[in-house]
Amino acid sequence: MLNFLTSFLLVLSLTLGSQMPVVKLAGDDGGLVNGKPFSTEMIKDKVYLFFYVDPDVRKKNDDFANKIKAQNFPKDKFGSIVVINMAATWLPNFALNRVVKKKQKEFPDAIYVKDFHKTFVKKWNLKDDEYNVLLFDKDGKLIFYKAGKLDDKDTQEVIKLIKENL
Repeated sequence: MLNFLTSFLLVLSLTLGSQMPVVKLAGDDGGLVNGKPFSTEMIKDKVYLFFYVDPDVRKKNDDFANKIKAQNFPKDKFGSIVVINMAATWLPNFALNRVVKKKQKEFPDAIYVKDFHKTFVKKWNLKDDEYNVLLFDKDGKLIFYKAGKLDDKDTQEVIKLIKENL
């Protein structure tokens, strides 16, 4: 167990401060909820908060998301991307589409994306069946990552990082 944790921390420390591999989703692999293709090449020129979420745990970080929303960060300098791990749930796609439409109304400025084949789990080594939160600076470099429930300390760290990088 200790070797696994050590290896994980080494990988994480190497990942922070670097750019993640480009991921493109289109057609059967997924894409924007309107059916258009999506590419992570867009993660630049703004600070981006990136959520990769198993729909079964979608409410896990509602407090965090609402605290970020309450900050009213400038839309020309800050954006958010929500990728739904469609392959991680037993929920049928029509039910997920309803959930996504509801969330889009609640967070109208967020970009919503569907991942039908766990592409981000495979290419970015994100935790499957979980709620992943990533923060990228204006250059597209990863500056924060956590899988699971974010606590108040995590929330304050993310808010601080966003303000420092706007």
